Amino acid sequence: MAKKFPIHPLHPERVCWGCDHYCPADDMRCGNGQSRAQHPMELLGDDWLEHGDWGIEVDASGKSVTPSCSVRP
Repeated sequence: MAKKFPIHPLHPERVCWGCDHYCPADDMRCGNGQSRAQHPMELLGDDWLEHGDWGIEVDASGKSVTPSCSVRP
């Protein structure tokens, strides 16, 4: 099962959001010189969840979502 995905992380620029590892941006496991995958909030703004059909469920706290599969948008 995929890890919970935060809706509004405090410092999204510090993490690679490309897989379930959530590695630090300067020490990615799958890196091999690749660039970091940005959080949707960085690309679409604070209301990123309202744009499009992400196929995710918001948890009761409203702080994270559970992806329906392990692949991120």
